[in-house]
Amino acid sequence: MAMSKTTNTYNRQNWEDSEFPILCQTCLGDNPYVRMIKERYGKECKICTRPFTIFRWCPGARMRFKKTEICQTCSKLKNVCQTCLLDLEYGLPTQVRDAALKIQDKIPESDVNKEFYIQNIESQLKAGDDNTVAAGTVGKSLAASDMLAKLARTAPYYKRNLPHICSFWVKGECKRGEECPYRHDKPVEPDDPLSEQNIRDRYYGRNDPVADKLMKRAASIPTLEPPEDKTITTLYVGNLGEHLTEVDIRDNFYHYGEIRSVSLVPRQQCAFVQYTKRAAAELAAEKTFNKLVLGGKKLTIKWAHSQAKSTAYAQNSTQRGAGGSNRIFDPVPGLPGQLPMPPNPTDYFNLQASEMAVLPPGMKIHQLPPGLIPGAPSYASMYQQAASGSSGIPPATGGANASDAGTSSNAGSGHSMMPPAMHQQQLHYPSQDPARLGALKK
Repeated sequence: MAMSKTTNTYNRQNWEDSEFPILCQTCLGDNPYVRMIKERYGKECKICTRPFTIFRWCPGARMRFKKTEICQTCSKLKNVCQTCLLDLEYGLPTQVRDAALKIQDKIPESDVNKEFYIQNIESQLKAGDDNTVAAGTVGKSLAASDMLAKLARTAPYYKRNLPHICSFWVKGECKRGEECPYRHDKPVEPDDPLSEQNIRDRYYGRNDPVADKLMKRAASIPTLEPPEDKTITTLYVGNLGEHLTEVDIRDNFYHYGEIRSVSLVPRQQCAFVQYTKRAAAELAAEKTFNKLVLGGKKLTIKWAHSQAKSTAYAQNSTQRGAGGSNRIFDPVPGLPGQLPMPPNPTDYFNLQASEMAVLPPGMKIHQLPPGLIPGAPSYASMYQQAASGSSGIPPATGGANASDAGTSSNAGSGHSMMPPAMHQQQLHYPSQDPARLGALKK
């Protein structure tokens, strides 16, 4: 039967028409120049079954296309994203948010009652001036919650926009290769409860596996216990950004009590906040532990160590380093024994006064003739060695065996150029060799 124009217009008066969707930052993506496809009355809302304007877009490279699933009226009623149906402020399921804020929002689910309820909500939204505030019971109950602040995400989670798993690739039959728009990855276990998610259950806050997982995590969140030493009134604040200053830290901690000092350590990106009273420090630790976010980062709050204990530990370490400990270490196998002390500890080269030469002012060591350097070969000896065919380079080591073997060929082996001190006693260190350049005083 044909429908008149008046009837068709009356049926469309409750349809929703919008210019831009209500989305969270994760679903919108990181591209500031995102392009969307808009279709008026393209599909019906999956909650109230009314036709609404749908939007379709790609949130980023190598991501799947996303679209709006519910109308804006249902989104404002629960303060959720039109695509992922997570809370816009905390990024959590509605079941977790309602449990933390103790919200009992009984939305009718039958067709007639639901339509009447939605019409009343729309009239309230049109009568109000601010369209950015949530409607219904949720808009009246949005308050600060410690559990929500601990569980909330501080940054977008873009992995949620990845493509779905290619079923042909799992079976080994995908022939698209890199051109496949789906993800080539192994699926999760079929018994995983997170694989069974429903839009209606997510919206109404019932039987949500993601919410159950977060509630278990909230029950196991650690707490910051105050130390037994009552003299400790200092808090450690870590994970600071590069742009945070002492004024920013003081502005976020002063309303818990009187602050004695704020010590900022930019190299370690941390700070120490000291209060005048222990009660103020305990209140600040309770209110900021796993809750305080500055500069887009969640700060790490801990109790500082006792200054007396730190001083005692430093003194003990100094005493141990200075030889205060009488601990005897076991000898290391393979290393030589302890060397004997030289007869004259102040004489580092074992030289006599006659063997020392002082350079004239302004003269370098390479400008001296070889005859003036103690222990160095003269030009005549060098020419004789060159004529006889010997290298003229003294051996690296000169022990008893080497001296015995070199008695027959003293000139060829270079033992005639070695000083008497080296034949008289064994060298303890290489620096005691007078043939080295360091034997001369400048």
